[in-house]
Amino acid sequence: MKRIRAYILALAAISLAACSNQPKVMENEAIQNIMTRVSVRAFTGEKISEAQLDTLLRAAMAAPSAINKQPWAFIVVTDEAKIAALGEALPYSRCGNKPAVAIIPCGDLGKAIPGEMADFWINDVSAATENLLLAAHAMGLGAVWTGLHPDMNRAKIVQNMLGLPEYIIPLCIVPVGVPAEQPEVKDKFKPENIHYNAW
Repeated sequence: MKRIRAYILALAAISLAACSNQPKVMENEAIQNIMTRVSVRAFTGEKISEAQLDTLLRAAMAAPSAINKQPWAFIVVTDEAKIAALGEALPYSRCGNKPAVAIIPCGDLGKAIPGEMADFWINDVSAATENLLLAAHAMGLGAVWTGLHPDMNRAKIVQNMLGLPEYIIPLCIVPVGVPAEQPEVKDKFKPENIHYNAW
């Protein structure tokens, strides 16, 4: 798996360098992992290990959160029939494309900041989801963020299918598995999106 990961990172770095006329980014494994992460939407169906799954979840929960509330919960779907059912109910979710697991990062409103700051759970669970995506890429796995919230019709489908209580709001579905594709790395850096000191 380490050799596969190194090969994928090397290919992605070459692709990034070829498509970019920007200055070379810092030579650092963590930075390269961020710069070469891509959304993988097709998987081989091969299983991943419990250790890999544990690492993904630990990485997700290492994310920052407002006032350290950690208002997250993670639904881990490994049952093939349930993954397939999610794919049928929500085709855009890519759960029909043979992921090993579908991880659903959720906001736990019971742990959220009370009052007008309650929606900070969205920031916190989003940070956890990005950590999850980066950890998957670092391990040579593929993953893709597919949105649920704020489309409550989509979120309600998942709540009903998986028996989630009302106070658990699914933010997204992240299918994870061994990649069956290697999408091209995109250079998304745009200097015009940067403003120093004021607009």
